[in-house]
Amino acid sequence: MSDLSVTSNNGASKTISSETVQAFAQGLRGTLVTPDSADYDTSRTIWNAMIDKRPALIVRCAGTADVLHAVKFAKAQDLLVAVKGAGHNIAGNAICNGGLVIDLSHMKSVRVDPITRKAWVEPGATLSDFDHETQAFGLATPTGINSTTGISGLTLGGGFGWLTRTYGMTVDNLLSANVVTADGRFVTASATENPDLFWGIRGGGGNFGVVTGFEFQLHPVGPEIFAGLIVFPFDQARSLLNQYREYVKTLPDAANVWAVLRKAPPLPFLPETIHGKEVVVFACFYNGSATEGEKLIAPIRNFGMSAGEFVGPMPYTAWQKAFDPLLTPGARNYWKSHNFTSLSDGAIDTVLDSISTLPSPHGEIFIGLFGGAESRIPEQATAYTNRDARFIMNVHSRWETAQEDKVCIAWAREFFQKAAPFATGGVYVNFMTEEETERIQGGAYKSDVLTRLTEVKTKWDPSNFFRMNQNIHPLIR
Repeated sequence: MSDLSVTSNNGASKTISSETVQAFAQGLRGTLVTPDSADYDTSRTIWNAMIDKRPALIVRCAGTADVLHAVKFAKAQDLLVAVKGAGHNIAGNAICNGGLVIDLSHMKSVRVDPITRKAWVEPGATLSDFDHETQAFGLATPTGINSTTGISGLTLGGGFGWLTRTYGMTVDNLLSANVVTADGRFVTASATENPDLFWGIRGGGGNFGVVTGFEFQLHPVGPEIFAGLIVFPFDQARSLLNQYREYVKTLPDAANVWAVLRKAPPLPFLPETIHGKEVVVFACFYNGSATEGEKLIAPIRNFGMSAGEFVGPMPYTAWQKAFDPLLTPGARNYWKSHNFTSLSDGAIDTVLDSISTLPSPHGEIFIGLFGGAESRIPEQATAYTNRDARFIMNVHSRWETAQEDKVCIAWAREFFQKAAPFATGGVYVNFMTEEETERIQGGAYKSDVLTRLTEVKTKWDPSNFFRMNQNIHPLIR
């Protein structure tokens, strides 16, 4: 192994001797990957194919001891550090150029106590890993809608999905966490131990340390739920969305319905004549019996003349994977997101105009329904505080080749600008792209929350060691 050119935490270049690197590697139970390693390119590849960064060192951690070792080494060598869970973050902060990546993706343990309804989860676990273990006991906690998403990044940003209206955000169900801090200590964060840190990690992202273990509260869910898709042609879209916004006003907490606008994929229950054409999809979920579920979705069937549907009782784990084929790794992705307290006529007009000009068959706009349990949590209880949002709208531009970058990014940005007058100004931090740092203040975090987050950051990471994130800067003292 030759000497390595690396990037320091302040962005400067320096060299680390091969002897220093080898000594570091010998202290690991996991594996150290360098640019000379045969699996280097595989190890630095993450979900969003737009991200193409070349770290100097990738530490595939086998456990907490490896995380401690990596943090202390990076601190001693003044290295830029990124932390990777499942690598699903849209901004690509799981990887850095020239620095050290703490790769947690091999730490996947999920342990469930069905009596206390608690789960202890390592940070490399995906939602699929989590659901596989908890559903063996008919239990779950609110997470996301794509099974390949990592539990770590999802949780640290807030976390929401089909169960959020019933049981709150993912962070509302976090009971404690084990954290390796910037100074190389191992601490527990909970309501009674380091409560300021516990508050901060529940929505403040990876700004305060590396979480090596999560403790979640679980709830009775499934193993069979009622869910599915009802698809309508796009020429009915305005009427459909007008009826949808009225329909959800009286929806019980145990139910959730999202609206998705996109070109129809070749689903077997849709006629071939509609494949590739713009459609409105209502994704329906009910944590209860099929009989009650059928009653709840009956009004949707009367919104218009549907093109097809696939709805009924199914395993919760199957529904959690239903959108995976549309979110496979290897595609290029760019997102823009807004929060809304209501779907105004102007917001609906903007959505319809944008869908009519979709530049790629893989792009979509989804409208996620909030409210219910998550809106009843006190705003100051967690660092995630955009609880006034009734809808979160994500513009998901997705395409295959670099040649399409300009037009697909421009499409998302144009929608974002046109929709802004109808939105709250708030944004879900996990949906923010790398260049959206100006939205941290006032968007992801309201001013009083950001002030408190800054205080937590200053206490736990005063040198901004953990900066590969939607960064909260510490106070300079």
